[in-house]
Amino acid sequence: MLTTSHRVAPGLLSWPAWEALRTADRVLCADGAHPQLPYLREAGITVEEAAPTAEELVAACAGGRTAVVVATGEGEPALTDGLARLAGSGRVALPELELLPASYDLPGARLLDLVQVMDRIRAECPWSSRQTHRGLAKYAVEESYELVEAIEDGDRDELREELGDVLLQVVFHARIAQEDEEAPFSVDDVAATIVAKLIHRHPHVFGDATATTPEEVKEHWLRTKAAEKRRESVTDGVPLHQPGLALAAKLASRVRTADLDVPLPAGAGIGYDLLALAARAEQEGVDPEAALRAAARAYRDAIREAEGLPAHPTDTVDR
Repeated sequence: MLTTSHRVAPGLLSWPAWEALRTADRVLCADGAHPQLPYLREAGITVEEAAPTAEELVAACAGGRTAVVVATGEGEPALTDGLARLAGSGRVALPELELLPASYDLPGARLLDLVQVMDRIRAECPWSSRQTHRGLAKYAVEESYELVEAIEDGDRDELREELGDVLLQVVFHARIAQEDEEAPFSVDDVAATIVAKLIHRHPHVFGDATATTPEEVKEHWLRTKAAEKRRESVTDGVPLHQPGLALAAKLASRVRTADLDVPLPAGAGIGYDLLALAARAEQEGVDPEAALRAAARAYRDAIREAEGLPAHPTDTVDR
């Protein structure tokens, strides 16, 4: 039984697979439109379009002959179930059976499935076909927060699902971008851009630079990023629409990294108090948003306790 992956270009088969195909007495395939068939025939291999039963396949292997079944995308469940029944009956002497993967999925191959599914949804779904970057923006924020919540709750199943939801946002936006008349780009362009950026900002991995500590890695990153962006101010590139505590901490981080002497603005009111707390948290290596969320969860638990309710379900998850 020869299996192949539709995510690998047809004709790119392993050497054991080609050897099995060349030396077989018969090569069978139930799907006359199987993408591998043109390449097998081009290599001089005769392929019969047939869907043998388990009994017929056993008979084809009588006398030490070899038959190769090129499996369809469904994996030939009827044939394998029939062979299992024959083996279980004990009344038939089965030939040697081998499942031979002719091609394997590479890491990340399922991303191709996601791109294809998104392409069809964009074309055929009445809701998805009308979405725009601006209309979807709020979902990117919501999904990011749900991902953070899954991380902080320590829920592995939720983490996997929320990562998928965030990934969907990327693929969805890239699919919409393909349709732009003036400056279209695709998910491949998105991937190529981040690959180039990662390679350029990791000279200690892909180049001759050396970095043995996280601090040295960060120094490489900031230096190459500064050269790329050519920003006038350390505040350039800081998104002002992020949550207030995170914004304050990010500005404090930029000041500290650039070794600038910038005192906190003096002012009365809670806003200036929160700014000082966020700057202090950043200096101490604490994420103020995460710290506040942790304190808020403790407050929520105290509220539930006052209401006579049990602890929140996520509190039982190992963090």
